[in-house]
Amino acid sequence: MKDLGKNGKTTAINSLSRHAVCFALLAGTLASIHPADSAARDFLPSITSRATATPVLRPAEVPADEVLEAERAVVGEISFQINDIFATQNAEDDATLFRLANALHINTKRATVEQKLLFNVGEPYSARKLAESERLLRNQRYLVDVHIVPIAYQDGRVHIKVFTRDVWTLKPGVSFGRSGGTNSSSVSFEESNLLGLGKQLSLDYRSDVDRTSTVLDYRDPNVWGSRWTLAAQWGDNSDGRKNGLLIERPFYALDSRWSAGLKLTDERRIDAVYDLGNVIDRYRLTQRGATLYYGVSSGLNERWAQRWTFGVTHDEYQFEPVAQGTGLVPVPDSRTLVYPWIGLALIEDNFGKTENLNQIGRTEDLNLGWTVSAQLGLSNKQIGADRNALIWSSSAVRNFAWNEHKITEIKAAFSGRLESSQVRNGLLTLSARHFVRQSPRQLSFFSAQADIGKRIDADQRLTLGGDTGLRGYPLRYQGGSGRWLLTAEQRVFTDWYPFRLMRVGGAAFLDIGRTFGTDPLGTGSIGTLRDVGFGLRIGHSRSGIGNVTHINVAFPLSARNDIKRVQLVIETKSSF
Repeated sequence: MKDLGKNGKTTAINSLSRHAVCFALLAGTLASIHPADSAARDFLPSITSRATATPVLRPAEVPADEVLEAERAVVGEISFQINDIFATQNAEDDATLFRLANALHINTKRATVEQKLLFNVGEPYSARKLAESERLLRNQRYLVDVHIVPIAYQDGRVHIKVFTRDVWTLKPGVSFGRSGGTNSSSVSFEESNLLGLGKQLSLDYRSDVDRTSTVLDYRDPNVWGSRWTLAAQWGDNSDGRKNGLLIERPFYALDSRWSAGLKLTDERRIDAVYDLGNVIDRYRLTQRGATLYYGVSSGLNERWAQRWTFGVTHDEYQFEPVAQGTGLVPVPDSRTLVYPWIGLALIEDNFGKTENLNQIGRTEDLNLGWTVSAQLGLSNKQIGADRNALIWSSSAVRNFAWNEHKITEIKAAFSGRLESSQVRNGLLTLSARHFVRQSPRQLSFFSAQADIGKRIDADQRLTLGGDTGLRGYPLRYQGGSGRWLLTAEQRVFTDWYPFRLMRVGGAAFLDIGRTFGTDPLGTGSIGTLRDVGFGLRIGHSRSGIGNVTHINVAFPLSARNDIKRVQLVIETKSSF
């Protein structure tokens, strides 16, 4: 570790102590923004429509789900109420701008919503299918506040109403971000619900630390009203291209019986090699891939879905030196893998609902059961590969709800290749996230992650910095064959609702991490890195962006002279 002063260790301890005190005071200040409410502490609260501030109620005269299923009730009439972005019948939303937004926006078509439902008229009533249909609809970027409610029961038939609320899905704009000491910007045009049909079209011009790019994306999740998905991408980069095509029928529901797909990728770019946050070399990568697969399942049995998938993959990575290169780092070895494979996935059906966990003011679906997958393939020179190899990947995820206040998520993943009796590009990832809810608007968050590599491919070098969770440091600052990162946050979800367009939260945080093992560049780890900071979180409740904007101020505690003492980090993430 770098000497921090004349007294060395003493100065470092004093500095750390001062920052720890500041962090504690800041966390306490944030926690005091909204006092704890002991009357409302349910971890999985009953969800109400935030846009209307009124609950979507099930009539008292409709029997419980257990009774309806025991009486073998069937689905009767299915009606739909697709609401505008703004509920202008309420005084809070009755503004000229909001009425104009409703008028300009094309609401989601009934057929688009209906395509996602897992039940039809005349089928046996299933509360599980209603709940899963809600989850599928909530997963669409163009909808929020989804509720599917039995509203009447007569002559053995259950009448069901589907309530949804649209969000603004046309996103022309200019954005700016800063992470790891580098800036990024983009000019984009995106429509995630084209003509109310659920199709996505976007054109994006982006500039970041690696390249400038123009990318055109199209995605149709229900081709001609079917369960098939079509996605296509065309990208023109300053250093190459990026094109892709996906045609697939996924396992769209827990009870799905088959899937099939074809995926093609073609990308050419210049990659940079970083050391201590600085570019020290470059090389060109040409990557071509193709995967064809078919999957079968017996459906959902006793709360478990078991899925077998069979496929073949061609994966080619070609590396070349470039004029911008310095020659300080050897160009990675090219590789071509061609292999048939078999995969198995197990999903446990144990879903619940919550809010103010990873999003702000949105219903979040949480599986409190296991999700496990494994895939095994065999690459062979006789079918076009440049090597014989056994290729595997596996993962497992489980959430544990200890009580209404505490939940833990654990993840494990292991992947790699076995070549000539040696593990190549082996990577073991272990992570845990722990949430402690003090009140509906206060939450403590802790996470730990470790990545352990074995003979990692040179282009897959593990790095740690501002782009991988160590918010007070430049991106890709440290490198090695392994890394670990610890994070603690005090999160606050406020009632602040500026212009009734966005919801605001805040966080104070502490990050500690380092890399370890052999660095392919020979520099290795420079010691444990720490930072503290605070920031705002902005949730876009009326927009189909569906992400959370982070505005952080971070203070590196193990800073070298070449690192700024205050880091401004502005970025958009999928969660808090």
